[in-house]
Amino acid sequence: MYFLDILKNKYICFEGRARRKEYWMFVLFNFIIGVLIGIIGGILGTRLLSTVYSLALFLPGLGLCIRRLHDLDKDWPWIFISFIPVVGWIWIIVLMCLEGTSGSNQFGDDPKSGESATPSDTPSTEA
Repeated sequence: MYFLDILKNKYICFEGRARRKEYWMFVLFNFIIGVLIGIIGGILGTRLLSTVYSLALFLPGLGLCIRRLHDLDKDWPWIFISFIPVVGWIWIIVLMCLEGTSGSNQFGDDPKSGESATPSDTPSTEA
C-alpha cells in the first residue's frame, strides 16, 4: 500500500523519483482519510483533528510531489508554479499526470524498471 509505505519509509524524502501510481494512490488515500477525519471533526465540533492530520501529511506530500517532478526530470523549484492562482494548480495536476522519463535521469533510476520484470517476461538464457 503506497500510502503507508510513504508514511513509514519515505516520510521526509525529497530525493529520487516517484511513479504516477505512487503519487495518485497517496493522493486518493489522503483524500479519503481527510474526508473521514473532516466528518469526525464535524461531529465532534472541532477542527483540531483536521489540522493535526494536515500538518502531519504536509512534508510527506511535498516530498512526494518533488519526487514526482524528479521523475519528469524537473528540479524542485517547479513546485513554486503551484503558487500561481488557478493556472498553477492546473499545471501541477497536468505535470503529475504525465509519464515520467524513461530510463535513468539526473535524479536516479527509472522507478518502473524493476517492477515489470517477472520470470515469465525475462528471456531464458538456457540453451
